[in-house]
Amino acid sequence: MSGSLALESKLKIAYFGQLGTNTHIAAIQKFGSSSVYIAGATLKDVFLEVERGRAHYGVVPIENSTEGTINHTLDLFVESDLKICSEIFMPISYTLMSKPGDLKKVKKVYSHPQALGQCRVWLEANLPGVKILESASTARAAQLAASESFAAAIAPDLAAKLYKLKPIAKRIEDMQDNFTRFLVIGKTSAEKTGKDKTSIMVSIKDKVGALFSLLYPFEKQGINLSSIESRPSRKKAWDYYFFIDFLGHVDDPKAQKALMEIEKASLTVKVLGSYPRSEN
Repeated sequence: MSGSLALESKLKIAYFGQLGTNTHIAAIQKFGSSSVYIAGATLKDVFLEVERGRAHYGVVPIENSTEGTINHTLDLFVESDLKICSEIFMPISYTLMSKPGDLKKVKKVYSHPQALGQCRVWLEANLPGVKILESASTARAAQLAASESFAAAIAPDLAAKLYKLKPIAKRIEDMQDNFTRFLVIGKTSAEKTGKDKTSIMVSIKDKVGALFSLLYPFEKQGINLSSIESRPSRKKAWDYYFFIDFLGHVDDPKAQKALMEIEKASLTVKVLGSYPRSEN
């Protein structure tokens, strides 16, 4: 990506959500304020913008330290040929905001389901009985709150400035160490750095010991797994894809040996990308 930054006068970056969402903030953190940003109403839209060449890279959320994996992001990698080029770990903090900026006037709260889940305890303690409504994004929640006198939104601080809302309470997330991991997706692979992470997708054969045959080659080669998630294939009942993150680059000799063994015991092995590890 550093090569692209040097060669391109204006990088075009697609991101999930609207102005003021955490994904928008993460994209700016990675690519700077001089890039051109394209909002995607859905995660699929972000993939399409990059696949069709309208954006150089896309930024999508993949997991939160409180609420877990964003499964829809995983599902989109099944059919897409895009590569993971980088990852971003960003601390997440939320503010309750409204037009009047008065907690006593709040009759309903809008936010994205992930944000609501991350602020659940605070909401129960401070706004018991208040109507909680899901929105497409935290920025959309701020837009809705800006149009109603008795509504509030849970969103990042930036949304209050963008949509002319007053903060009521800051840092309302239930966990202080609240992080979200974002992925940067593109058409080209990242260069090897020596401190890399690799993501793969595997479909295993339906037989006794299939999961063991998937995991044992990593243990045999001394490769550390940082994440493993399963998703239904949607092709037949009880058929799953496994998404695995391991430390190291796909070109490392040990990784090559492990992947060769896994390929023999699996139906499909797809390398989603090797990319620099982010220090969270």
